Amino acid sequence: MTAQTVVNRTPWWGRIVVVLAALLVVLLLFGRFHLLPGLPDPFAEKTEDRSGPVLLKSIQDMSRFEGASGNFEVVVDLQKDAKYLPDVVHGERTLYVGAGSVNAYVDLGSIGPGAVTVSDDRKTATIRLPHAALERTSLDPEHSYIVSQQRGLFDRVGDFFGSDTGNAQKLSILASQKIQDAARKTELTARAETNTRTMLEHMLTSLGFSSVNVTFGPPPSTAPHSPSASSSPSASAKQ
Repeated sequence: MTAQTVVNRTPWWGRIVVVLAALLVVLLLFGRFHLLPGLPDPFAEKTEDRSGPVLLKSIQDMSRFEGASGNFEVVVDLQKDAKYLPDVVHGERTLYVGAGSVNAYVDLGSIGPGAVTVSDDRKTATIRLPHAALERTSLDPEHSYIVSQQRGLFDRVGDFFGSDTGNAQKLSILASQKIQDAARKTELTARAETNTRTMLEHMLTSLGFSSVNVTFGPPPSTAPHSPSASSSPSASAKQ
């Protein structure tokens, strides 16, 4: 049976359907590759934000002085292998760049009684503050990204039926931990204490103090008072 015979046996409405379908395919191709000026692209994507309003969960009063901040970047090389299967079948290796910052602060709200002393002539002030501490890593989502990712066949099939949010979350948590560990080995806390001391010295000097002493650390433990020999009853008796 020739093609001409098939066309002749096709009803007239069937021929119209075939012609319209062919025209539709041609128009879609022309619009996709911009072959006809003014013809819209049927495959063009449109993003619409349907997010709900932002809800305020809580407000906290801050009593910290941010004395220093460090910016970090780490490359996470995470590899998962199956024990008895080759990587081509089941395995995953991901290179992830994590960028974030860690702030060092001095908690001024934890200052206890007696931490600030002023001389009688109000010219000298002595302040004892707690040591500086590090805040949690703040990961920058705009500069954190997956460089490359290699997956086995089973892993690709699993991604097809599920989402990859768990792996991305694991990478961001691991990058944050590595940045936090690196920040502890830097001079961030020392820099924060230096800047806090400078800030307090300038502020109190402008208020009229000529000498400002700022120290960091826990308050010294007070030793139990022992009566002196001159005030003891036995000493008085001997006199």
